[in-house]
Amino acid sequence: MDLSHRTVFVVGGTSGIGRELARRFAAAGSTVAVGGRDPEALCELAAEGFGTFPVDVTDGASVTSVRDAVLARYPGLDTVVTMSGVMLMEDLRDPAHFGAAERTIDTNLLGTIRVIDAFTRHLIGRGAGTFVTVTSGIAFLPFPPMPSYAASKAAVHAYSEALRAQLDGTGVGVVELVPPAVATSGQQKVNPHALPLDDFAGEVMDLLAKDPTPREILVKGVLMHRWAERDGTYDDLVAQRSGALSLLPGREG
Repeated sequence: MDLSHRTVFVVGGTSGIGRELARRFAAAGSTVAVGGRDPEALCELAAEGFGTFPVDVTDGASVTSVRDAVLARYPGLDTVVTMSGVMLMEDLRDPAHFGAAERTIDTNLLGTIRVIDAFTRHLIGRGAGTFVTVTSGIAFLPFPPMPSYAASKAAVHAYSEALRAQLDGTGVGVVELVPPAVATSGQQKVNPHALPLDDFAGEVMDLLAKDPTPREILVKGVLMHRWAERDGTYDDLVAQRSGALSLLPGREG
């Protein structure tokens, strides 16, 4: 993928990985717009020169509105990155977890679908373009305290595969970004194994720049997750990760 002279819309780019990738695309020479819910962050990004658009991916009308606004300003849009997501812990022994499950699925899975649906006709009409969907290493190696997060990201992976097949021949590609734990917003203190954001973003941009662009963007730090079943390490790794269930309120050991 030629990272220069593209026109990119990063949905969910007001913080963390999305914000850093928006900056990397811009530094590579692309025109970049960012969508999100945080008005303060949008103002900061606007001051940096980004086009900014408020959007809530859980609201279909909001997604339709932002599509119209983005295409009016950037009719040459050719790349849509679906970054919006939430990570919530859930205790499946407590029925109250269902609210967190609903929010997670609505944001991570249905939000991704809403954004893709909104821009599919435009990209097909251009005869060229790219969707970049975002899953997680947890899609392939579950983190038991976050069951709906794992399920939502596994679903986005499957959806991305089907989308790629359905768009074959249209000129529109589908690239799946699969992050491991990345140190954003102080998370490195919580997870000492989290990959530094700068290192992660640099590796991602290098992989995106390959010709042809890989169907899955897999940094070195996520390979153990992606290929755990193939490598025969899945059961042991899930058992290790199950130790984190002690983080749930009311759980011991």
